[in-house]
Order: sequence, then structure tokens, then C-alpha cells
Amino acid sequence: MGSVISRAKLIIGAVYILNQALDKVSKRLKESPGLPVVNPSLPFWTVPKSPIAAIQQPLPAQADIVVIGSGITGTSFAYNALSKDESVRVLILEAREVCSGATGRNGGHINPPLWGDWKRLKEEHGEKDARTLIYFRLAHVHEMQAIASQEDILKESQVRETEHLEVYFAEDDFAEACEELEAWKADMPEVAKEYVSYAGAVAQEKFGLSDRAAGCIVGPGGAIHPYRFVTNLLSKLLDRYPDRFSIAAYTPCTSIKPATSELPYYTVSTPRGDVQASHVVHATNGWVSHLVAPMREKVVPTRGTMSAQRPGTTLGATTGDGARSYVFYPGALGYDYLTQLPGGEHELMFGGGWASAFDAALGDLGTADDSTFSVPVASHLAGALPLYFARWGREAEARTEPEAGVSWGEGRTKAQWGGILGISADGLPWVGRLPQKMSGRPEPPADAAPRVFVKESDSHRQTTAPPGEWISAGYTGEGMVHAWMSGKALASMVLNREDETRSWFPEMLRPTVKRWQDASLENFLARRIGQS
Repeated sequence: MGSVISRAKLIIGAVYILNQALDKVSKRLKESPGLPVVNPSLPFWTVPKSPIAAIQQPLPAQADIVVIGSGITGTSFAYNALSKDESVRVLILEAREVCSGATGRNGGHINPPLWGDWKRLKEEHGEKDARTLIYFRLAHVHEMQAIASQEDILKESQVRETEHLEVYFAEDDFAEACEELEAWKADMPEVAKEYVSYAGAVAQEKFGLSDRAAGCIVGPGGAIHPYRFVTNLLSKLLDRYPDRFSIAAYTPCTSIKPATSELPYYTVSTPRGDVQASHVVHATNGWVSHLVAPMREKVVPTRGTMSAQRPGTTLGATTGDGARSYVFYPGALGYDYLTQLPGGEHELMFGGGWASAFDAALGDLGTADDSTFSVPVASHLAGALPLYFARWGREAEARTEPEAGVSWGEGRTKAQWGGILGISADGLPWVGRLPQKMSGRPEPPADAAPRVFVKESDSHRQTTAPPGEWISAGYTGEGMVHAWMSGKALASMVLNREDETRSWFPEMLRPTVKRWQDASLENFLARRIGQS
């Protein structure tokens, strides 16, 4: 009887603790994420710093478009908008250093969710639109590789195709994944045929996986050095468009005031002064609801944990020193992801573990502080890798000399840091014009759109869509397979060139009022947990 009473007390105590934790999360989700903290943790990607990391150009009195955020979304928007229109003026505002948010803190993966999402996407959006989203995700690695080649930054940015492995450690999970793969292959054989499953001992032997692995699914993938890709492109844009493009780092946007009868533009306020603009592009992902209050509980900041680790001495034969990328499903809630740098110490860029400890997961949900990281998650990441591979070997001998003035850890783990994801309440990014109900502000009058004089017709031509606020955010941890093409689509939308996107942009990503009303973080998380 005593043990029963003790167990009952334990259950009651656990329920009380869980309710307390959930109350804290619920409160955080309703609050503004605020501005990015001024003392972020140091990501391995950002050493050495880019020459433009702290660039703070003078603020223009007026810009056609103000982009808030200097990560891959803002860079894609600027790159595509400036090349499409020879008159448009673009200003990027960044609260901290250039590319100091999620783009400079992620895992470097360009590996989209495919077969696991297929059934749900088809049921909720129809096969035609589901196919469009799958192709949209798959386009990223080739698009970014082509741009890096065209801009002669292929070596620096390390954009490359990989052999990608999704590795399952629970038999049931592997069996379910194989069923999903076959269903996807039946509907999209033209791309799905490249993905092959290997079970048990065959997978272990062929790919050097641990004897704990139940199997894997293998297909084409991609990897990138996200920080160098973004900062090198932005440097080129500054040189190419000195009169039409500028960046102001350490210049947070503190408020956006709507147009007035006297001033038919948005007033974008910063500590360094105000800028008038016809368009405002929100490219801040997890922080977006700070300036767009109606998006609270629709795009939720969530802290993730990343690490850079030294590989074991014999691992290179398995990973190809960067030729392979991985997602590991250890059999619990969540997953881990791995890419490897092709040079240096061939560092393993290893992240995930978000749900390895339930209380840690709740503590990270709704958190926009990347000055630190989750210790339980970091502990998981620090010990998991040798368990995933059969041939780890001895621990590598660390290079002890500082890199660009930074002294890294001397053990297996060189660096650990936090980063802020933007979790979408329905699991999909929000990309397009913000309706007034969702922005919380009226739009400037349509005739306040930028115009350019056309000599041939002796008249002025409107160069953009009617003024407004625009968003590309809520990538739910999959920014590298959504952000670049989303920024590209948004550039066409703002420039009033919607026809350019009709064949490839997934319409389900647009931020409609109905979608906003229907999106439920509770339902999304329940579905995710139920699938794990």
C-alpha cells in the first residue's frame, strides 16, 4: 500500500510540475519576443567574422523598401529585388551584427522533409499543391549552388550536394518511414526514385552505421556554410549597387508607424533615426511578432542548440569528410541532424536533441534568448555521435592554437551555441503580403508606391505593388529549404511581378486571414508528438 501511495504522490507531483511549466510557456507565447539580445552566444560558423559584420551605413531619409533582418531571407529578397528592377532602393536593418540570427546559427543542412510530410500535405492541400511544395523545397540546393557558382563564391560558401541519410534506430519508426516512402514514390516517381531504403545489417555495413540502427533511407541532399554564403553575397550587393542598397547593422527597428495624411509612407523608427518607406519586409523569423503583434502564437520563437565537434580518427571513411549529411531518429521525440565541413578539422556540425528532455523542450519553447543554450540538450549532443556510427575511432587530437582570436574547447566538442527558430502554428512558412488584420496597421495609399520616369512615354511608371507590409517567416527549423526561394518569391510580389512565381510558388504559404484564424500551435504540436 505504501508503494501505491508513493506512486500516487509522484503522479500528482509530476502533474503539478507539468502544469506549472505549461503555464509559464503559455504566458511566454503571448508576450513579445522583444529585440534580439545584445550578448548572443558565439556560433562556430561566424569565426572569422565577415568584413561587413558590423557595417553601419548612414540611414537614408527614405527607401522604397526596408527589409528587417539580414539572414538568408533578407539576403535573398535584396539579391532578387535589386537584380529585377534597376531603380528600386533597398535598406536592410539588423539589430546586431550582419547574419547573427538563425542563418548564422543553424546546422548547414539543405535537406527537405519529403516522404514523411507527403500524406498530410496531400490530404490537407491536395496533390497538386503538395507536389508544388515538395518541388519548392527540393529547388533550394540547386538554386543556391547555381548562385554561388555564378557569383564565384562556391569555395567560400561550401554549397554542395551530399549523399543524405535518414537513419532510424527503432524498428517501428523505420517500418513506418518505408511505408511513407513507398506512398510518395507511387505519387512522385520522377523524383522519389532516387531515394532507397536499406534495412538492418545491410544499412550498417554499407554506411558504417551503429549496430543499433534499424535502417536508413538514402538519397540526394545538400549542405552549406550559411554564414559565408550570406555575407559574401551581401558584400557583392554593396559593391554592385552602391546608390541603391545599404545595410545598417546594430540598428534595430523599434517601431513602425502607419502613414498619415501629411506623410503617405511608413515611418520605420530606429535608435539612429527614422526612415520613410513604401514597403516593409519582415525577415526576422522567430522575432517577427515583436513588430507584428497579431502573429504572436502564430510564429513562436523557440531556442535550439547546436554544436561543432571533432570527428573520431576513423570516421572520415564513413562520412566522406563532408560528402554525406544525416538526420538521426533515435527512437524518442525529435531528431538530430549532422553535416560535416569539407576542410579544417572536418568539424561535425551537430544539432537537434530538442526533445531529449521534456522539461528542456518546454523551457526552450517561446524563448528568444540565444545568449545561452539548453544544458540537457547540449549534454545529449556531446555524447550521441559515437553511438550513431560503427567506426568512430579514437578521439581526435585538438588543434590548440586560437582561430581568429577565439580559443575553442579542446575535447570532442569545440563549440556550443543557441539559436532562435520560428515555429509556425500550422507547420508551414508565412510568405506574402500581410493583410491589415495581421499586420495591425493600415497600409499607405496605393499611389504612394515608388515611381520611375519612363522617357519613351514621357510619364511615370509605378515600380512596385501598392505599399504594404510583407512577411517571410515561420520556417519551423527548415529554413534552408524554404527561406531562399521564399525571399525570391517575395521580391517578385513586392515588385508587382506575381506572374513570375505562379509556376513554382506554393500558394498555401500565403498569409491569409482565414489561415491565420485557423492556425493552432496546440494542434500542430499535438500532431508532431503523435507522429513521433
